[in-house]
Amino acid sequence: MPTQTTLTQQFATEYAKDAVPGMLRAIRTIKRANNLILVGALAASYLHQAHYLATLGAGMFAWIVPAVFDLAMLSMLTIAHTAGMAADAKRAAMKILAIVVIISAAVNFAAPGPLGLRIIFALVVGLVAGVEWVAAKIRPDFAAIEAREVAVITEVRPNRKLDPDVAKARAAKAAATRRAKQEAAEASARAAEEAARARAARAAEKAKARADKEALQQSELDRFLREGRAEYDEIVGAHRAT
Repeated sequence: MPTQTTLTQQFATEYAKDAVPGMLRAIRTIKRANNLILVGALAASYLHQAHYLATLGAGMFAWIVPAVFDLAMLSMLTIAHTAGMAADAKRAAMKILAIVVIISAAVNFAAPGPLGLRIIFALVVGLVAGVEWVAAKIRPDFAAIEAREVAVITEVRPNRKLDPDVAKARAAKAAATRRAKQEAAEASARAAEEAARARAARAAEKAKARADKEALQQSELDRFLREGRAEYDEIVGAHRAT
C-alpha cells in the first residue's frame, strides 16, 4: 500500500528542490550588487580626486594618476583574495593595498569642501576595499547545506528516520573531509612552492659556480697574457741591448 505524503513532506521536498538554485541566485545577486557598489565607489573617488588634482594644475595627469591608484587597488585586492596564490604574494599585496588606500583616502580628504563631505569621500576609498574583501568571502556554507539536507531527508522519509546525533555526526564528518581535502590542497601548493624555490636556489648555485669558473678561467688567461707580455718585453729589451 503506497505511503500517503503529508503537506509538510511535500513542502520539504519542494524546498529541497529549490534550495540550491535559490542559493546560487542569491550569490549571483549579491555579487552583481557588489560590482555595482564597486563601480560607483570607484567612479566617485576617481572623479573627486581627478577634479581636485586638476584644480591644482596637474593637467592631464590629474586624470591618469587616480586611475593608476584605483587599478592598483583592484589588482592588490584580486591577489589578496585569490585562492592558491602564494602567501608571500598575498602579504605583499596587502601591504601595497594599505599604502594605496591611505594615499587615495588622503587625497580625497585633502580636497576642498565641508569637513563632512571630505570624510565621506575618504570613506568611499575604504568602501572599495571593503566591498572587494566581502566579495571574496561569498561562498556557500556546505556544512550548513548538508545539515539541512539531512534534516529534509529525515522529514521527507518518515519511515527512515535518522537520529539527530547521527545527522550531526555525518555533517561533521563531511565538513572534516572537506577540511582535509583543503589542507591537502594547501599542503600540495606549499610543497610545489618549496620545490620551485629549491629549483631556483639550485639554478642560482649553478649559475654562481659557472660564473666563478668563468672568472677563474679569465683570471688565468689574464695571468698568462701578462706573463707572455713580460717575456716578450724581456726579449725585446735584451735584443735592443745587444
